[in-house]
Amino acid sequence: MRTQLSRSAVVIGAAFSWLTVGCFDVFTDAELLLIGKGDDIPANTTTGTDPECVPSLATGPIGDDCGVFVSASQGNDSTADGSKDKPFATVQAALDFEKPGPRYLCAEPFTGTVTVTADAVVYGALDCQNNWVYAPTTKTELSAAPDEAVVKVISSVALTLEDVTVTAADAKAAGGSSVGVWAEADAVLTFSRVNVTAGNGADGADGEMFSDAAAAGMMGLAGNEACSAETVISPSGPLNECGDVDSKGGNGGNGNPLDGSDGSKGSPVGAANGGSGQIDDMGACTDGGPGDSAADGLRGLGADQPGTLTASGYVGAAGNPGGPGGPGQGGGGGGGAKGGTMMGICGGQAFAGGASGGTGGSGGCGGAGGKGGQAGGGSFAIVSLGATFSFVEVSLTTGNGGKGGAGGEGQLGGAGGPGGAGGPVPATSNLAKPGCAGGLGGTGGQGGKGGGGAGGPSAAVVFVGTTPSVEGAAITLGDAGLGGEGADADGQGSDGEKTVTLDL
Repeated sequence: MRTQLSRSAVVIGAAFSWLTVGCFDVFTDAELLLIGKGDDIPANTTTGTDPECVPSLATGPIGDDCGVFVSASQGNDSTADGSKDKPFATVQAALDFEKPGPRYLCAEPFTGTVTVTADAVVYGALDCQNNWVYAPTTKTELSAAPDEAVVKVISSVALTLEDVTVTAADAKAAGGSSVGVWAEADAVLTFSRVNVTAGNGADGADGEMFSDAAAAGMMGLAGNEACSAETVISPSGPLNECGDVDSKGGNGGNGNPLDGSDGSKGSPVGAANGGSGQIDDMGACTDGGPGDSAADGLRGLGADQPGTLTASGYVGAAGNPGGPGGPGQGGGGGGGAKGGTMMGICGGQAFAGGASGGTGGSGGCGGAGGKGGQAGGGSFAIVSLGATFSFVEVSLTTGNGGKGGAGGEGQLGGAGGPGGAGGPVPATSNLAKPGCAGGLGGTGGQGGKGGGGAGGPSAAVVFVGTTPSVEGAAITLGDAGLGGEGADADGQGSDGEKTVTLDL
């Protein structure tokens, strides 16, 4: 007598899943003893179901009562009942169908991510043109859209998969990874005669370019007219607010009856660029000098981290941004002119001041640092967030990791503003001299170039937690991605890793 059992573990040289699947008859105790004592233990036994329901053990076509059938060419998800005559068209619909039992896949291509949310046994390599007999030389092909894992197994779910190829497309999104199988925490994957191939990871994006330069300096203000006051005051130089450090044009010198005062230097610290005031009738004032241009920002360091693996996927390390350029020094203020009470200069004491100097233009702000290059994507046959694996005649093949993005150029510094004109003299004065002009503001420094992003890895299994065993799998690895370019060797992103297992 045969008895139906609930799912439990049986060990016959390895651990195999037992399922309660409708009409599935498990082996009796006597049969198990005979199998255990015999010399011809089936090497491919993966469930406790009737061997005639296990394609690699069956002597003929798989029977309708064994499970649920899937054919891309013959199926229809809308009308399917899971039988051989009315199979499902997609693997996902068959898995979501509530009928118990293994899923039998025709030896055809199937496209679309397959998400396994409950324990499942999936057999491929069935010849649906020949009454669903096992065709071991022709595997079922599973694939998905670019940037999508082909098979996803959620936490604590067991998946047995036989006679299937899993082929992930090359990643297309910048920095995207190609993943064959995605397995979450405590998932249990048992693969037999399965080939998992990942495509190439995509190159990381270069650091974003700036479309405009930083804020330019403002034009200096003109000095005030001679003979307009006892002391003709210069206006204050313009201020360019640049963040932590501002740039200001120097004030022009004042016009006094007996002499003109010197213009002040522009800020921040730089050249002593204020113009000299006129000190006697025979002399003259001088214009303010230009402001110093600022230093460029420091270059950003390249990425030197391997990246991280989270529930959202692999995230590689980006390059560091460059430092900001400094603000240009403001131009110096122009010197003030001498006035006086003599005929032909100004006349009365109340209006005896000379023309004041023009202010310097403010310096341009420094450019922002260049953006870091983004990491290249990885090529991973399997991503494990804490799953366990058992492999028999399995191959794991990876493509190439994506190249890290180059660091972006820093923003250009703003141009300095021109100096203001010196104060004029009235038409009634033929001996007074005008004030002197302010100087040109300095140019802001360019932001430093960003660092390059890390190259993408090429790994058969990328994981968190305990290192998974890959015993029973043949491994073929592509090349890791190169790090992105920076301003110098320190700005170069690190190359990706080429390895069988990668712990993140």
